[in-house]
Amino acid sequence: MKRINLALQGGGAHGAFTWGVLDVLLQDEDIEIAGVTGTSAGALNAAALKAGLLEGGRDGARSNLDWLWQQMGAQDVPGLSAWLAAVPPDMVSQTLEYSWPFMAADYWLRMTSPYAMGPFYAHPLRDLVDQFSFDQVCADDGPKLFICATNVRSGKARVFSGAEISTDVLLASACLPTLFQAVEIDDPKTGEREAYWDGGYTGNPSLWPLFDRKLPDDVVIVNINPLRREDIPKTPQQITNRINEISFNAALLSELRAVAFVQRLIAQGALKREEKREVKVHMIADDAFMTRLSVATKSWPVPSVLGQLKEAGQNAAKDFLVAHKDDLNVTGTVDLAAMYS
Repeated sequence: MKRINLALQGGGAHGAFTWGVLDVLLQDEDIEIAGVTGTSAGALNAAALKAGLLEGGRDGARSNLDWLWQQMGAQDVPGLSAWLAAVPPDMVSQTLEYSWPFMAADYWLRMTSPYAMGPFYAHPLRDLVDQFSFDQVCADDGPKLFICATNVRSGKARVFSGAEISTDVLLASACLPTLFQAVEIDDPKTGEREAYWDGGYTGNPSLWPLFDRKLPDDVVIVNINPLRREDIPKTPQQITNRINEISFNAALLSELRAVAFVQRLIAQGALKREEKREVKVHMIADDAFMTRLSVATKSWPVPSVLGQLKEAGQNAAKDFLVAHKDDLNVTGTVDLAAMYS
């Protein structure tokens, strides 16, 4: 049995890629998921995964993830879905970016605030997240679950776990401040009511909760924000998109740099293995596919693109298992040093 932890990135509707990855991992009886950390869309995937596992095992988790993404827009429309599936994702992305509705919405978001709606404001995902089985999401059984959000006042990451996780916590983890009002949550330690934004600003996702010695050494990161783009962005849309990707990868790269530093100290004998975890890092990603998309397809869940994202995630997970399943619990498969060279 290969015991692993999962680290699930956020990225709006692009989280459907992670849906596909999880679908494949859950079908492999040799893999046990011991811990999961998630942010934004990764938090929703993580919560659906855990609740489904406890309610119906592996098949229950797959069904729960299917339900989640059907609610998010991955509905099959006979005839139309087949036609849209044939449209390349980059064409869909460009069509959205240059469409009047998208440009008007983008302009409106730059000129107004979600607080301008006053008493008429309602979070569009609340009704969906309220349907999660929080008895299972917060249970001690099953994978350990960690959800990251960003404290608005301090700018620091806060990781919620166990009974702390609620509808508000999941909404906070996915709270883009230009779209949604900050989610306020009581802090039992301080007695204060704190406001939270998207966890992607401070941990996308946060890896450090997985360094608990009760959890396995292997961390499999499902990366949905391209680490590298060869073409220099030139249009306003391209520039905005790349800023978004860099911002939401920054915290993850910082944590991986720290992991690489500890690994180097252990290799040099400056640290004993008993003193620090020698984390084995793996990554499932498809930058070639993701670079064909943009912030437009993150914001607008187009059914055909969600389906293509799921398929890309499935293929990436299958390729990873073929190439690296035997490496799990043996050695890391990400060259961390190469990331910073």
